[in-house]
Amino acid sequence: MGNAVLLHLLCGVLAVWSASLVNADDPYRYYTWTVTYGTVKLLDVPQQVILINGQFPGPRLDVVTNDNIILNLFNKLDQPFLLTWNGIKQRKNSWQDGVLGTNCPIPPNSNYTYKFQTKDQIGSFTYFPSTLLHRAAGGYGAINIYERPRIPIPFPVPDGDFTLLIGDWYKTSHKTLQAYLDSGRALPFPDGVLINGQTYSTFSGDQGKTYMFRISNVGMSTSLNFRIQGHSMKLVEVEGSHTVQNIYDSLDVHVGQSVAVLVTLNQGPKDYYIIASTRFNRKILTTTAVLHYSNSRTPASGPLPAAPSYGYHGSMMQARTYKWNLTASAARPNPQGSYHYGKITPTKTIVLANSAPLINGKQRYAVNRVSYINSDTPLKLADYFGIPGVFSVDSIESSPSGGAAFLSTSVMSANLHDFLEIVFQNDEKTMQSWHLDGYDFWVIGYGNGLWNSAKRSTYNLVDALTRHTVQVYPKSWTAIYVSLDNQGMWNMRSAIWERQYLGQQFYLRVWTQVHSLANEYDIPSNALRCGKASGIHS
Repeated sequence: MGNAVLLHLLCGVLAVWSASLVNADDPYRYYTWTVTYGTVKLLDVPQQVILINGQFPGPRLDVVTNDNIILNLFNKLDQPFLLTWNGIKQRKNSWQDGVLGTNCPIPPNSNYTYKFQTKDQIGSFTYFPSTLLHRAAGGYGAINIYERPRIPIPFPVPDGDFTLLIGDWYKTSHKTLQAYLDSGRALPFPDGVLINGQTYSTFSGDQGKTYMFRISNVGMSTSLNFRIQGHSMKLVEVEGSHTVQNIYDSLDVHVGQSVAVLVTLNQGPKDYYIIASTRFNRKILTTTAVLHYSNSRTPASGPLPAAPSYGYHGSMMQARTYKWNLTASAARPNPQGSYHYGKITPTKTIVLANSAPLINGKQRYAVNRVSYINSDTPLKLADYFGIPGVFSVDSIESSPSGGAAFLSTSVMSANLHDFLEIVFQNDEKTMQSWHLDGYDFWVIGYGNGLWNSAKRSTYNLVDALTRHTVQVYPKSWTAIYVSLDNQGMWNMRSAIWERQYLGQQFYLRVWTQVHSLANEYDIPSNALRCGKASGIHS
């Protein structure tokens, strides 16, 4: 018994020592960002937007796998503020996730230094404000994680790399939009669509060369279709997964999602339209940019290529064609397909049903009848310091049940190293988009109607790709597998921000009784304290 304990301790020490060696050898990148308001003319109207270092959108983070990011953020707004790093797994480090369940918001005229690592990740990601409705005013930007030089990529190195942040936009200020929601009203339909914060921009390349386009939907509520006049797109990456390289004329990109495609400039020397337009709504909003051939003397012209004629079913069929490239490496040398997720028996099945109830006469959104309300004390601090009365574990059920919806600071418990089957059940008539912090997951199935155990026969258990945000079609379900290998307090939320703000979210507490730095880092020395954690020191 004594030898076993000694061996366990020795393994733990070696794991921490090895991790510290890896961390020490990986590059550090230092940033100082200042968040302010500024006025920008958008959709022909001067508007107050959120700038980062005077930029809208914010600065792009171009980093490499395993880089250490040290980012000092100064908040010069008149409200508390946080950024969250959409799709960055924050390995063992939910302390840096930048949501209200893990972090105290940065007060006005104050600062906080984020410290995190892009551990074992490659691909196209984003960051955005997680506080209030700041996301509706900007403050978002791109994160591009490139492979280390010794890790091969499954396609020739592109001749260039373009980042396109596409999203719906309101002319109304974020404070007015928040007042709508606080009063119990739903948000109106957006006023327009932007590409990189503009209604007109140009991307230039040389005829005959191939370029990567990284496309992220940073909007508030609307699925978008992306296409390029006269050009096909080869899908190569989705949120950190290398994909089977299928060819598409257009792609649906849902709220919070990112894709990367290769486009060869193989047409005549002229300019071509790049189009992003809303999907699944009677009113269609469209914006354009320009793909400029460097030898072009002819401006873009002609009718815009039409949006897809297919609806929800066709979009679901397209989603099913996204496959994992089993032989390609991702952030590590071993092939993606070396992890045989389909041969693992889930330890638990969770079914999550979204709804849109009225609570106390006001519009709310809920998961399994629970509409989430934020606590003044971050759940992670309450958990770490043992502060009572902030949340209760298992305050949300793991499957839908009858009864009235209610308000709660909802937390679901799970064990470290569990392997979960999660089903998102959407009984509403609107599109849903779900995101899980701290993880990516295998999207194993889409289907219409009510999910039941017989639907497992339709699962893709061979080459489903992994991603961090997945769509759920109206009156339909989506199923995922997720391996809980990352201890912490992780936000499961609607990526549609109105729904998130009004309660369609909860936290997944991934936990083990064994306290080890091999599983989770200790509280950062600079962690802000607020609520019931004010004045408490480590």
